[in-house]
Amino acid sequence: MKQPPIILTLDAGGTNFSFSAIQQEQQLGDTLALPAQAEDLDQCIAYLKQGFLELIKELDQKPSAISFAFPGPADYRHGVIGELPNLPAFRGGGVPLGPILEEEFQLPVFINNDGCLFAYGESKAGFLPWVNKRLEEAGNPKRYKNLVGITLGTGFGVGVSINGMMLEGDNSAAAEAWKFRNKRHPYSFAEDTISIRALKRMYAEQIAMDPAKAPEPYEIYKISKGEAEGVQPAAREAFLRYGEVLGDAVATLVSIFDGLIVIGGGIAGAYPLFAGAMMDQLNSSFELLNGKKSSRIIQKMYNIEQDWALKEFLKNEVKEVELPSTSRKVPYFEKKKSGVGLSRLGTSQAITLGAYHYAVSQL
Repeated sequence: MKQPPIILTLDAGGTNFSFSAIQQEQQLGDTLALPAQAEDLDQCIAYLKQGFLELIKELDQKPSAISFAFPGPADYRHGVIGELPNLPAFRGGGVPLGPILEEEFQLPVFINNDGCLFAYGESKAGFLPWVNKRLEEAGNPKRYKNLVGITLGTGFGVGVSINGMMLEGDNSAAAEAWKFRNKRHPYSFAEDTISIRALKRMYAEQIAMDPAKAPEPYEIYKISKGEAEGVQPAAREAFLRYGEVLGDAVATLVSIFDGLIVIGGGIAGAYPLFAGAMMDQLNSSFELLNGKKSSRIIQKMYNIEQDWALKEFLKNEVKEVELPSTSRKVPYFEKKKSGVGLSRLGTSQAITLGAYHYAVSQL
């Protein structure tokens, strides 16, 4: 009997590489951690080879592929990594990391952007099936097939899963929403507000503080909740501005991809502080040149982390319409709904399972 495939994967942080083997969405054995050797390309690649080799030695069957997320810019389709600011070893770019590992292990190697894999993992084993299960339990026949995954951390990462497939783009540059125009600063891009550096700047500029001396986002979060010393109104305002620009960007994403929105990343822990401003933008209106108003997007958006909103989102409001001169009825989903919520897997696990499922889909 043929065994389910085993996929080797990697969490490529700036300090350490963490290696693991996945089969049927479950990790086999322990995670192996090795230093990333961010300054030396030869040592960096040597540790990558060593990590995967040690995993292979522990397995009872040959793995089917290697699949992992790696920072960009990159030509992911061909496994070539560009110049990376957080890994100086890749200075100059043009490193064929995928083909190097393919030659070493004689296995297919798939490298992708972490935002894309986050969205794919949540679509296969996290947020998307969770929502659809809740709809089924509520007796609602609606089922969602599309998902936009957003990672909020150092910057603003986005990935998209459409009908069970990961959107990659022709240039390995799909859903680069950090380049959307910034609602608060139209001459700049969205990541100038949706980022760690921006949160620090937005807090500091309100209290005449040098941004270089501003507290880290977790500290700003604690200040906003009155759990740490600082200027609470400034901390709260920083997250409101963050949520405003995020909501505007998400509205554009929903307009294009018409799917659920799942949020992960370190800043997602402050979701209650920015979600209100985000939802205000999603359900806001345009003021037209003729003086009338029009909704910002077609869909009604729900923050499904709120119990009352989840209840409204799950409500079965499908209508039935009859075909003329027959007894046949067809469903009519007149109300267009979508929802925003938090990762059900955790960001790291979602990326790992995204890498696993992507490899399985390509075999």
